[in-house]
Amino acid sequence: MMTKGPSVVSIIVACAAGGAIGRGGDLLYHISDDLKRFKRLTMGKPVIMGRKTFESFPNGPLPGRRNIVITRQAAYAASGIETASSLDEALSMCDGVEEVFIIGGGEIYRQAMPLADRLYLTEIDVDVPDADTFMPEIDMKKWAVTETSASMTDPRKGVTYRFVDMVRR
Repeated sequence: MMTKGPSVVSIIVACAAGGAIGRGGDLLYHISDDLKRFKRLTMGKPVIMGRKTFESFPNGPLPGRRNIVITRQAAYAASGIETASSLDEALSMCDGVEEVFIIGGGEIYRQAMPLADRLYLTEIDVDVPDADTFMPEIDMKKWAVTETSASMTDPRKGVTYRFVDMVRR
């Protein structure tokens, strides 16, 4: 059981039907409004991710945020990041921080779900049969929706999506 860490653990994720979140080491869709929302919510806050998620970033660490990468590789290092060997270690590195964001991938989300206080979802209305990374199922008995945006359509990708914010009951 975690004894110290941030006040609030938030998960932020864009997922399609069936909880699909990735394919071939990348996001399913690069939706401009989703990426802007991600940046607005996470700016200035620590972001915790798995190594594969970090390595998928085309420009390295996310600027303006403390980047903590969870890896089993003890010697793993990259400029602009801190490493942790587990989610608990990563969270304990954020002791006293108001809010930390879990930003992927699938295994890190699975580990973080029981610890999360908030979910920031982008629900994309599309089936992705070749997805290979998934978000764990959200048990709606444990979560309350606090805000849902209107449905929007990304002009470049043509997919419909909405933002849904939840808090643990």
